[in-house]
Amino acid sequence: MKYRTLGRTGIKVSPYCLGAMMFGAVGNPDHDDSVRIIHKALDAGINFVDTADAYSRGESEEIVGKALKGRRDNVVLATKAHLPMGDDPNQRGNSRRWLVRALEDSLRRLGTDHVDLFQIHRPAPDTDVEETLSALTDLVREGKVRAIGSSSFPASDIVEAQWVAERRGLRRFRTEQPPYSILDRGIEREVLPVCERYGMGTLVYSPLAGGLLTGRYRKGRPADSHRAGFGLKHLSDERRLDAVEQLILLAEEAGMPLAHLALAFVIAHPGVTSAIIGPRTMDHLDDLLAGAGTTLTDDILDRIDAIVPPGTGIGTLDTAYAPPAVQQTALRRRSSDERSAA
Repeated sequence: MKYRTLGRTGIKVSPYCLGAMMFGAVGNPDHDDSVRIIHKALDAGINFVDTADAYSRGESEEIVGKALKGRRDNVVLATKAHLPMGDDPNQRGNSRRWLVRALEDSLRRLGTDHVDLFQIHRPAPDTDVEETLSALTDLVREGKVRAIGSSSFPASDIVEAQWVAERRGLRRFRTEQPPYSILDRGIEREVLPVCERYGMGTLVYSPLAGGLLTGRYRKGRPADSHRAGFGLKHLSDERRLDAVEQLILLAEEAGMPLAHLALAFVIAHPGVTSAIIGPRTMDHLDDLLAGAGTTLTDDILDRIDAIVPPGTGIGTLDTAYAPPAVQQTALRRRSSDERSAA
């Protein structure tokens, strides 16, 4: 496994980051089996593990903590906070009140005294970013966090956070975790260039487009998979499936599985540090590790560009963040009596 520098932190990480979302009730509830999967990934040279408090309501962090006993010093450990962890409205978000508590809970579940990367899972338009950065700065100074990062932040929010950090003398986001795949290339327009400009590392999630680029989902065929049971709309999007059919043919001509093509595409971008892989079973991990040495030629990359042009996407990944300006009808439609020009 080769290693890359995570932005300008000086931390060296593997191009594959082991995502732990599928460890726990949502994916693999067998703790011992999940631990074996994590150990095999580490033995293969993956030294970067990403989880979050919200994954199976803390169970994922507990499993990762079990797996890292005796191996913690050799792993770059990342977790996240923001998503709801209870019914209390203050058990979520990006406030100082919650982030301090959330980190303490994560450290307890992970069985460690610090995390190498603490990320804000989603933006919170109702919270001043200075409030968030101030709390994170104190956590870094206390030695509980080594670096801080964002996840799914629009380019404008990333820039604002960088400016606020500079003006207020606060720690700045060193990483961003956006969705990125052949089918979801929107971050190539602004997010990746902005991250490169500010020296931020990127650990991109859903490089297999939420499962679509595994080759298990075909047009006109019922999907029989673990993800299919969650009713995800992107798995049945006809436009996305049309592109998948073209990509399957391209992968076959190139002599490689579609998943290997998809992962190799993602880590070939100079703005991408690591691609998060999220295996649920040992077979899934083995299949993904088998493609670690895959290199795409310029010809293959050009043909991918012809299917999904750079900076564009087809449909929307269900788990992608949508800002209030997109989600809330009232923010994108004037009242009926103000819509006409005359």
